[in-house]
Amino acid sequence: MAARQYPDEPAGPFPAPPTTNEDGADRQIAFRAPDDVTEWLEDAVDMYVQFDPTDRAQGIPPTGEDRIRNWLETIAEESVNVIARHDGDVIGHATLVPDTNDPSSIEDNADIEWELAIFVLQDYQRAGIGTMLLEHLLGHASEIGIERVWLTVERWNNPAIALYERVGFESTGTESFEQEMAIRL
Repeated sequence: MAARQYPDEPAGPFPAPPTTNEDGADRQIAFRAPDDVTEWLEDAVDMYVQFDPTDRAQGIPPTGEDRIRNWLETIAEESVNVIARHDGDVIGHATLVPDTNDPSSIEDNADIEWELAIFVLQDYQRAGIGTMLLEHLLGHASEIGIERVWLTVERWNNPAIALYERVGFESTGTESFEQEMAIRL
């Protein structure tokens, strides 16, 4: 049984990668769900090295190339990932990390709750990429049988909250600094 509250009705449908879409600045953005960590990890490290530390949330992404690589390697094998590329460079990354202490239990995705994190380089924000990246991640997750996704967001981060609500996340609780939200796929 789920430890969190989830909406009764599923959200979606969402597009699933691979696709290429034009963003609000007329750039061609490619969305992919790589099967192999080696297809995206080093490029994602490069993206996170460029990431403005003032846009970090709840300690992620970490700062410093070695810490970034270690973080990505730690989550990469069990997580579900979608990346956004422009002109070959990773400019956005969305991930679902299983919320379990027993990684061997990830045989039936529907029985696991998945925590969401999403990041878009600052130069690519406010062009619709975050929305498209999130929708592609949720579409991919739905295709592979994931049903329950949750996240926490700082309560004062109104743009992020609006993005999550736009795709179907609902508020499920608040703590002093964080708002918890969930979606059923």
